[in-house]
Amino acid sequence: MAGNGSYYITTPIYYVNDSPHIGHAYTTLACDVLARFKRLDGFDVKFLTGTDEHGQKVATSARDAGIDPQTFTDNVSQNFRDLLGVMNFQHDDFIRTTEPRHINACQALWRAIAANQSPKGQDNIYLDSYGGWYAVRDEAFYAEGELTDGPDGKKIAPSGAEAEWVEEPSYFFRLSDWQDALLEFYEKNPDFIAPVSRHNEVKSFVEGGLHDLSISRTSFDWGVQVPDDPDHVMYVWLDALTNYITALGYPDQKGEYAAYWPADLHMVGKDIVRFHAVYWPAFLLAAGLEPPKRVYAHGWWTNEGQKISKSLGNVIDPVELVERYGIDQVRYFLLREVPFGNDGDFSHQAMVNRMNGELANDFGNLAQRVLSMINKNCEAKVPQPGDLTGDDQDLLNQAHALHGSAAGCLDRQAFHEALESIWVVVRAANGYVDAQAPWALRKEDPDRMKTVLYVLVETIRHLAILAQPFMPNSCAAMLDQLEIGESERNFANLGLEQALKPGTELPKPQGVFPRFTDEEKAGEGA
Repeated sequence: MAGNGSYYITTPIYYVNDSPHIGHAYTTLACDVLARFKRLDGFDVKFLTGTDEHGQKVATSARDAGIDPQTFTDNVSQNFRDLLGVMNFQHDDFIRTTEPRHINACQALWRAIAANQSPKGQDNIYLDSYGGWYAVRDEAFYAEGELTDGPDGKKIAPSGAEAEWVEEPSYFFRLSDWQDALLEFYEKNPDFIAPVSRHNEVKSFVEGGLHDLSISRTSFDWGVQVPDDPDHVMYVWLDALTNYITALGYPDQKGEYAAYWPADLHMVGKDIVRFHAVYWPAFLLAAGLEPPKRVYAHGWWTNEGQKISKSLGNVIDPVELVERYGIDQVRYFLLREVPFGNDGDFSHQAMVNRMNGELANDFGNLAQRVLSMINKNCEAKVPQPGDLTGDDQDLLNQAHALHGSAAGCLDRQAFHEALESIWVVVRAANGYVDAQAPWALRKEDPDRMKTVLYVLVETIRHLAILAQPFMPNSCAAMLDQLEIGESERNFANLGLEQALKPGTELPKPQGVFPRFTDEEKAGEGA
C-alpha cells in the first residue's frame, strides 16, 4: 500500500497517583481511533502513551502507602498498561518518566534551553528564590488573583485544589520574554490549538502577560535532577512534557525524531491545555526545536448529570463498562454520544439506546438481513449484479464518498461527525432495502434481486472497512463474513477496483451487534 507520510499522535502521560478512569480511556480511545484510521490510510504512524511518575504528589502518595516512590509508580503504571489491553488500544510505545531514556532527554532539553538566550537577549534559565502559591494536586503554580478563599482561610485554585505558600530557591524559565514569540506562533499557525474556544482562551491568557516560570524544586527529591545542580529537581511539568520527544530518541535528532517530529497531534483534556499550548511550545522554541503541529483539548464527562469525583463515589470504571456492554459498544458510545471537544454526560440509558438503536437495529440488522438473504437465495455466494439503476448507483456513490468525508472529520478531531457520516450511509442502505424489497423481487425478478443484494453487500463492505478504527473486533467479524482477507481491509481496497467478486462463497451469517436486553441492570449505577 502506498505510503502517505508519517503521523505522530500522543496522549498526555497519565499521572500515577490514581487508578485509570473513563477520562483516561476517552483520551486514549480518541488517539487509538485516529492512529488506526491513519494506518489503514497508508500512513507510517507512531502512537505514544505512558505515565507521568515524578513530583511531590507521587512522593506524598507513596509515603502514605508506606512504600518507596519507585515501587509505588511500578504498581500504578501497570494499571494504565492493563487498560490498554481492556480497551483494545494499539499503541506503539509506552513511556514512563522514571526510565533512563527519559531522564537523559530531560537533562538534554534543560541544557539546550539554558544554552540559548531569550528573544530579549537574556539567559533563558536563571537561579533565584521562589515565593508563591502552589497546588500539589495540580502540580501547578497560581497567581494570587487566580485563587479564592476556602474554608479555614485556605487558598483554593481554579481546579478546586488547595494551594499552599511555597518559598525555596528555584531556577526560573524566562517565560515572560517569550510572550510575543508565542503570539506570533499562534498567528502563523491558527490550527495549533483546537477547538476554537480553547484557542481563544490560551491566546487571551498569553496576551494578559506571562510571568517567569519556576522550573525546579528543592523541598523534595522525587524527580529528574537538574544538570550540574543535584540540590534541585525539575518542575514536574517540564519533565512530563519532554516525554513526547524522549520517545523519539531525543537528544538524537536523527532517526525517529527526524521521521516524526514535530508531532501531528497532542491530545489532552481541557484542564492541561495551558501546559501544552503555552509552556511546551515556549520550552521548545527556547531549545531551538519546533513546536508540535496541533494540541486538541477535549471536554470532561459527568455521570448521570453529576460531576465525577471520588468523594461522590461515582467514578466510572472503563473495565466495568466493557464487561457489561462489550468493548466495541463502549468505544462507539464514547465517541458517538458527545460532539468531541464538548463536555458530555454518561448515562446507562443513553448507552443502551445507542447499542440497541444504532448498532443492533441499524448496522447489525442491515448486515444480518442482507447476508441472510444472500445465504438463502444466492447459494451463499456473492451475487452477480446486472445493470445498475440510478438508485443503485446513488447508494454506491455514497459508499465510495465515505472515506473522504470520514478522513476530513477525523483530521479536525470531529469523531462524532465521522461516525455520523458512516451512519448516514447505514440509514441510506436500510432505506434502499425497504424501497427495493429484495424479498419480493425473489419471485418477481430474481436477477434484479441479485443486483440489489450485490449493491447492498458492497456498501456493507465499505461501511465495515471504514468503521474498523472505532469498532475493530465487530468490523473484523463482519469482514470475515464477507470473506475479505486481512490484507484487503485497508483503505486502498475501497472503491470499484477492489469490489467483491461475484461467485465468492460466503459463510453462514452470524449477528455482530446483539441487542442489550437486561434493561433493569442498565438502570443501575456503574
